[in-house]
Amino acid sequence: MEAFTAVFLFALLLTFCVRMWLAMRHIHYVLAHRENVPANFSSRINLEAHRKAADYTCAKTRLGYASILLETVLLLIFTLGGALNVLDAFWSNWLSDPLFHGMALIISAVSLMSLAAIPISYYRTFVIEQQFGFNKMTPRMFLKDLASRTLLSILLGTPLLFAVLWLMEQMGTNWWIYVWLAWMGFNLAVLAIYPTWIAPLFNKFTPLEDAPLKVRIEQLLQKCGFKSSGLFVMDGSRRSNHGNAYFTGFGKTKRIVFFDTLLSRLDGSEIEAVLAHELGHFKRRHVVKRILWTFAMSLAFLWVLGYLMQQDWFYRGLGVSVSSIPSTAMALLLFFLIMPAFTSLFQPVASLYSRKHEFEADEYAAHNASASDLIRALVKLYQDNAATLTPDPLHSAFYDTHPPAAIRIARLQNLAHN
Repeated sequence: MEAFTAVFLFALLLTFCVRMWLAMRHIHYVLAHRENVPANFSSRINLEAHRKAADYTCAKTRLGYASILLETVLLLIFTLGGALNVLDAFWSNWLSDPLFHGMALIISAVSLMSLAAIPISYYRTFVIEQQFGFNKMTPRMFLKDLASRTLLSILLGTPLLFAVLWLMEQMGTNWWIYVWLAWMGFNLAVLAIYPTWIAPLFNKFTPLEDAPLKVRIEQLLQKCGFKSSGLFVMDGSRRSNHGNAYFTGFGKTKRIVFFDTLLSRLDGSEIEAVLAHELGHFKRRHVVKRILWTFAMSLAFLWVLGYLMQQDWFYRGLGVSVSSIPSTAMALLLFFLIMPAFTSLFQPVASLYSRKHEFEADEYAAHNASASDLIRALVKLYQDNAATLTPDPLHSAFYDTHPPAAIRIARLQNLAHN
């Protein structure tokens, strides 16, 4: 066995075991607290709603078993199982140009993996979401969304893939710098066009018409020194009963978007508090920081790829035979396939960073709106979205980008009293 094969299998097995163990811990912990509403929530959330959240959480986590197993099996099939070799040989018979051969190899591999994941997505939507009263989609809508996402991926992803492979082949040993610049430009362009060109492909956006709420929000925006290109309501209820609010775009394209399900459940002061929290992310430059962090990590990963693609042990260790070194498209595909096996265990660091931002946004909301209003809004959202109030602490530390409900509410209560 190649040395790198052993390293890869060890990293993959370790990641698989940790993820499965965390999922089992989470289910056990949630079920152990299913019959007792936490004291801080007992006056706001009844036992029936708490049980529903526990059962919903466990159902989603159990489905996660299938996702983890599928991802692991597919990775082994495509690498050590020889599927990439089969695809590579197939396209060699049809395409002689290295650039188009590489594009066909990557697109076909990604397409096959995406197809394999559709049953899990379908089950999540039409069994779990349906069972707990969240799903509003029909099979026809599901397929239409799938087709729209696929077409959008082709329209946006194909030119990007062509540019990346061309730069990797034409720009010499420093290709990774040029690819990084192209990647940054692509992401910033997508951020700019998303609000007006991409999002409307999947949902309908209408200007906010509630005059009193609009006045309240505009006063908050003026107070916080925030300029937006508009306040919009999204027809989220077409697909789900889950509620949310978010900002999208940047610069002059920034939009504030409310799910119609959110507006139907929260009163004006609670909506203002939720919006103040989202404003906190912008005012504390969390969005910019995350973008910069993503770009920095992508530069580092591309540099590592630049080294690995020159090493024959990298290909042999993953069961891939190539006629020449480096193999641009194969190296790119292999790297991004195996990267999660080596990076997933660092996820708690990213989760901790994200939770820190959530606390800062909560603090901003407490100072510019009302901590009490935000507490009431969050409790309603926890209940409406069937979010568990008692997650396993270790599972939460590993995965959760938002603080656990009990800790978050306790902090807000302290802010309300100060």
